[in-house]
Amino acid sequence: MKPDMKSCDAMERTAQILSDTWTMLIMHALNEGEKRFCELERELSGISTRTLINKLRKLEEEKLVKKTLEGHYQATEKGKGLKVIEKAMRTYGEKYL
Repeated sequence: MKPDMKSCDAMERTAQILSDTWTMLIMHALNEGEKRFCELERELSGISTRTLINKLRKLEEEKLVKKTLEGHYQATEKGKGLKVIEKAMRTYGEKYL
C-alpha cells in the first residue's frame, strides 16, 4: 500500500522541525512550565548560549514557543502538542535503548 502524500508531507515537515539535537529537549523543558533564558541554559547542560538563542528563535518562528513580556519562554498550544511525541520518544528509549 502506497502512503498518502499528505501524510508523508506532514511527517516530513515535522521531522524537519524536530531533526536537531536540542529541539525536543528545549520543548520538554518548556512543557514543564515557562522558564527564563538562564534557567533553560542551566537545565540544558552542554548547550552553548549561541545555540540556545538560535534554537529559541527558530522555535518562535515555528510558533512552538513564545516569549512573554516578562522575558520568560513558554510553550504555545502548538508546542504543547509535542508532548505526545516526547512521551513516545521516552517510552521508546526506555524500552529499546
